[in-house]
This record gives sequence, structure tokens and C-alpha cells, in this order.
Amino acid sequence: MEKPDGHSEAGWLVFVYAPSAFFSLKASWATSTAGMTLLTPTPYAVKMAFLDAVLRHRLIGDPEPFVGALAKASLRLGLPAHACVTEAILRIRQETRDVDRKLYPDLPPYRPNVALRQIVHFQGDLRFAFDRTTCTHDTAEILMRAAPAINYVGKRGSFLQFLECVHQSRLDSTFTSPVTSRTGQKSWGHHASLDDFGPQAHFDALSSFTSTQIKRDVHRKFVDTFVPLGIRNVGPGFVHYSITRSATL
Repeated sequence: MEKPDGHSEAGWLVFVYAPSAFFSLKASWATSTAGMTLLTPTPYAVKMAFLDAVLRHRLIGDPEPFVGALAKASLRLGLPAHACVTEAILRIRQETRDVDRKLYPDLPPYRPNVALRQIVHFQGDLRFAFDRTTCTHDTAEILMRAAPAINYVGKRGSFLQFLECVHQSRLDSTFTSPVTSRTGQKSWGHHASLDDFGPQAHFDALSSFTSTQIKRDVHRKFVDTFVPLGIRNVGPGFVHYSITRSATL
């Protein structure tokens, strides 16, 4: 049912996906060679995936109103029961920086380097929950049409498969939540700074094909978020995270 202001009734619009490949997504400020992966997609990455699907399939004309609607939409992430991170140090070829070329003109276009690469194996489904009170009816309709077309979120190759869209009156403890003074200290999980669309996000700032500079807290914001995945086990080359401490879920 729709309210007079165009927004939906209370509840959550939840899109469920099955990961079909390893996941990887570094924090926005991480370097290209030494950044550790996050354990969850960020709201920014998920919203960009929906925007990409909407544009590729021509579900809208002008993208600007949809970007504004996504900026206003509140999104929380439902996590799989288990996440196992493995890593390796690899030899790579990295493009030589312009400043180095000026100092040493004989340097080759690409130079050898080493890099940390981490991947996450999920056991369970990923869920993207939009707060229906922050989405208009039209926005919710576009999201539901675009959801089946999304096949990866995060670093390219982090494939997933759409399963279903469900409506829930409330979210359980397997979903992320913003950290506030009212949140309190939770004993199992960790905090992460996840990026999201800023209050003045617009299409030119988000597009990779324009020269507009993206500004923090304007076009993109970072939210201190509680992620309900705690370390369960550690071994040579891997870290196992889970939703609960116990062996059974």
C-alpha cells in the first residue's frame, strides 16, 4: 500500500542472491597492491549494481531521478552464515608512474611488483534489504524489475545469481546495522566503514566517463557499520568468519 507522499508502507524489500563465485571488494581508500577485502558488499556497490542494470536494460530514460532516489534509500545487507577469507602474495606488472618516468626516462611502461590478493568464499545467501519507507512506489517497482539482471556485486567477477524478492516486516540479526550511540556494544561481529551514496549524489559524479570529481560527504559518504560476522577459526592462509559462535546455526 502506498502513502500519500508516494512512499511505501513500513517494512523491507529484500532481494535474495546466491553467490556463484568468490567475492572480493576492497575499501575505497585501500591501495591497489595491499588492500584487504571487505566481508560484505557496500551499499554504494549494491546501488551502483542496480543503477548499472537499470541503464543496461533501458528501464528508465533520465538516470538523474533514480540516482536521487537511491541516495535517499536506506539499505542494509544480509550476510551468509559463513565467510572464509583466503589470501596470497602475487607477482604483478604495474604501470610505471609518470613522476618516475620523468626522473628515470629509461624505465619500461610496466614494472614488476608484488600485491596482496584476498578472496571470500560465502556459504549461504546474500540479501539486499531496502527500507520501504525510504523508497517511493515507483522506485520499488524499478528495483524489482532490475534485480534479476544483476549478476555481480563488488570486484568484477564476484558473480551471484538472483533467487527471489521478498517483503519482510523486520530484519533479523544477520543484517548489518549502522553504529549509533543507541546501538550498544555487540559481542559478536566487527565494525567496518562502508560507503554509500551521499546526500547530493548525481549521475555525473558517479559515472566513470565524466571528469566530475566525487566529493566525500557530498556524493559519497562513509557509514560506521556493525557487520555480524566474527572470527570463528584461523589457520595458515585463511580466516573463517561466521554469524554465530556456536557450531550450529
